[in-house]
Amino acid sequence: MTNNFKNTAIIILAAGKGKRLVCNDKPKVLYKIGGRQIISYILEKFTQAGVLKKQICLVVGFKADQVKAEIGPGYCYALQTECLGTAQAAHTGEKVLSRNFDNLLILNGDDSAFYTFESLNNFVGEHKENNNDITLLTCEPKDPLGLGRVVRNKDNKVVAVVEKENMILQHKKIREISTGTFCFKRSWFNKHYANLKPIPGLGELGLPSFVAEALKNNAEFEAVKLKNPDEWFGVNTREQLAEADRRKRLG
Repeated sequence: MTNNFKNTAIIILAAGKGKRLVCNDKPKVLYKIGGRQIISYILEKFTQAGVLKKQICLVVGFKADQVKAEIGPGYCYALQTECLGTAQAAHTGEKVLSRNFDNLLILNGDDSAFYTFESLNNFVGEHKENNNDITLLTCEPKDPLGLGRVVRNKDNKVVAVVEKENMILQHKKIREISTGTFCFKRSWFNKHYANLKPIPGLGELGLPSFVAEALKNNAEFEAVKLKNPDEWFGVNTREQLAEADRRKRLG
């Protein structure tokens, strides 16, 4: 299998406090499933596949020193001092990475524990092969309740990514969701970041806002569906944390 991560940096968003989990003692990414920190699984998959630690930036915020102490040296770390959304967090991470990387893979540290390296490697490969400006990873979970939706037209082209706060009844019939994992041409990411508008009702600069920016500017944009939806698993509640732990223990 060709490693498609040459010339690609990875930004892992790990600054969240985990309000719904009531994470007062440590960041959500350090909570354990299967006896290990949530974020440790994806880091291990990357390094085992030959991705260098210096290619990986962890964007930290809440109890940042604790994340650095538990994850250890070698990685790039970027401090998000204000919680202004996932796009702002990713932009914070981009600024500390070496200029040698032309593409950016951006993912969340709290929902990536079940990804396989093969799936992410193929995703990055498709982004590069098609010379995309932006590529979004989507999936169709068994139960998309409480999640935003990916809206496609009759030609199967994505026309919007709708946050859960802004969904209308017809959106709730859609099963396809955004995983929050994106691949960007770095130059395009930086050029268009300044044009992002806050998500209505949230007031944050979210990564999904890049989709609207891409459609508006006729960018090379593609949404790639994850073949195995079980590889994406969000941990936002105590019940989901317990389920993730159960899955990891079952192997």
